[in-house]
Amino acid sequence: MRKTIALRIDVDTYRGTGRGVPRLGEIFADNAITGTFYFSVGPDNMGRHLWRLLKPAFLWKMLRTNAAGLYGPEIVLMGTAWPGLRIGRHHEKAIQDIIAMGNESGFHAWDHHYAQAHLTDMSRERMRRELNDGLNELKRILGSFPASSAAPGWRANDQLLEVKKEFSFAYNTDCRGFFPFYPVVNGEKLTQMQIPVTLPTYDEALGCDGVTDENYNDYQLSLLKDDELNVLTIHAEAEGGRCSAMFDAYVKEAHKRGFRFVTLGEVASELKDKAPAGCMKLKEFPGREGELAVQVVER
Repeated sequence: MRKTIALRIDVDTYRGTGRGVPRLGEIFADNAITGTFYFSVGPDNMGRHLWRLLKPAFLWKMLRTNAAGLYGPEIVLMGTAWPGLRIGRHHEKAIQDIIAMGNESGFHAWDHHYAQAHLTDMSRERMRRELNDGLNELKRILGSFPASSAAPGWRANDQLLEVKKEFSFAYNTDCRGFFPFYPVVNGEKLTQMQIPVTLPTYDEALGCDGVTDENYNDYQLSLLKDDELNVLTIHAEAEGGRCSAMFDAYVKEAHKRGFRFVTLGEVASELKDKAPAGCMKLKEFPGREGELAVQVVER
């Protein structure tokens, strides 16, 4: 997939859905691009991540990205002093409108905070309930089940992949890595392709190795590979918010350099018979607190 950027959009919060998604819709329409939107549709309890400030890596991330300014106070506090608002119930029109524009829908989470914090130590039954609740809500909003899913925060393990076999996903994007593959779990090659994210996110890069808002686009563009698939994750809360002008400029410059933007579904379709077998495991990852699912490649 020469000079290709597959665009994954994570929609984690009430504010990101109501404000960020429509703004991204404007940018996408202006630049004639599409992507795959991964929706969180249950209660927004993201403010409950505040306890993680006790962990130095998370505190540093919050400080170097100016999280309160980036995400807004309602995101930082959502679900702490009051129950989290149901995202799908309040913002179904924003979800419907962005998919009606030709973008692809995907499932991210029912309760993003809970899933990110506990997905890798959930029981199988709790994993099934998280998936069922979110998928049924997305079906209510869009009329059909999404073709793929994305584990919040790339927190995924072999048990989650086995549970996802019970659902009709064509592919998933649960890990970081290098190229699409079919995961092998307990000796079985699964039929749901994994499409790893290959590029850093804004919050991972900002404030590290001299990366600032002023040179962020140059940094991201320098990482693009002409002859390998590039998979970029953006967030409705960032690139659909304070960073929207920056993202618009990134898309325009990538187009000038000859890159095309595609959905992850297009990648899965094009590489269906070409992707190799592989595996992933939980590992520490640059710019992130805790362990993430990472593709394992033998060199």
